[in-house]
Amino acid sequence: MPRSLRADARANHERLLEVAARAFAQEGTEASMKAIAAEAGVGIGTLYRRFPTREDLIEATYRNETDRLCASARRLLDEETPQAALRAWMEAFVDYMLTKRGMADALPVILASREGLRLHSRDALGAAVTTLLEAGIAAGRVRRDAAPNDVLMALGGITLISGHEHERALASRLITLLLDGLAPGHPADPAATA
Repeated sequence: MPRSLRADARANHERLLEVAARAFAQEGTEASMKAIAAEAGVGIGTLYRRFPTREDLIEATYRNETDRLCASARRLLDEETPQAALRAWMEAFVDYMLTKRGMADALPVILASREGLRLHSRDALGAAVTTLLEAGIAAGRVRRDAAPNDVLMALGGITLISGHEHERALASRLITLLLDGLAPGHPADPAATA
């Protein structure tokens, strides 16, 4: 989002992205642009001035949701224990992925055509989970060999399974199992057998 926006324009921009994320998660990328504008409390002209095409709105929504999720890692660590922060972030990751699923039909083309978007997302998510794991390791609550990419892959799998089953509570139960596996002293932890 451009930093030069006036406060009211910035608020409109943020509201549009928030409403678009919900609409795309519930209805997919064919959600009504007019309905998104109306729910955000702006005119359709305002929406199209900010996002000239549907793809522009989808990209901005995806980027915004990714940035919000990644920024939450540091905030959660400031407010919670490392273990509680990791759990809360994992739950938020599942919600993020479910929002992303609503954009699944359009995202492959957008990710392929918008330079740097895929790399930005992968790097941002990797940095966020690394921050959380390092805090957990330092606190003695996460095993030292926990690999950020492995955790992200596991979370992706959890999201796919729970989304396929249409059972959000299943994701929380699977996150508990993942966290148990990340705990130091777990039989799979190399330090447990040393």
